[in-house]
Amino acid sequence: MADTRDFEVLTRAHRYLGDVVAAVPESAWGAPTPCTEWTVRQVLNHARIDQQGYGLALTGGRPDSDPFHPADALDGDPAAELGKVLDQVAAAYAAVPADAEQVPTPLGPLSPPLAAAAAAMDAAVHAWDIAVATGQDRPLAVELAEGIWPAAERLVDHLRNSYQVFAPARPLPYEHDRAEALLAFLGRDPHWTP
Repeated sequence: MADTRDFEVLTRAHRYLGDVVAAVPESAWGAPTPCTEWTVRQVLNHARIDQQGYGLALTGGRPDSDPFHPADALDGDPAAELGKVLDQVAAAYAAVPADAEQVPTPLGPLSPPLAAAAAAMDAAVHAWDIAVATGQDRPLAVELAEGIWPAAERLVDHLRNSYQVFAPARPLPYEHDRAEALLAFLGRDPHWTP
């Protein structure tokens, strides 16, 4: 099996996303987010489907809906539904053979550590989106951002240019940490407020 250290960034990102989603007040699911076209519900559904895609890429299959057209609805307990998906993804990554040079992802084959960082990038940035949209004081941790940077540097410009999935990078004219720099690189205003 894979060295779990390769996937620690994904574990931390999943914990961040799960904690943020569990703390969303019932009244906030329809709130606007930094993803200007989407509500908190839609960002959650997008993140859940994206994570499902990372897990199913390893085990065979595809998500049952399009992450870029997420439902503006919730089924059951949102935190519990997300938790099931995150557990499946964690199990799929834990089963990656230790000698695997590449694994399948929704973005094509990547090395296991880079695949985990790409999945973590998706989970963490959407956790941040939901946190700021719902007034939670849960910033993106610098340590988590550091683990995500290799995937961002390798993948984001291609995704931005080929698929328009990230807004243009934002300049940061003030002193900033690596988490704020990552958010800006991913097209977000690190000081966004509703």
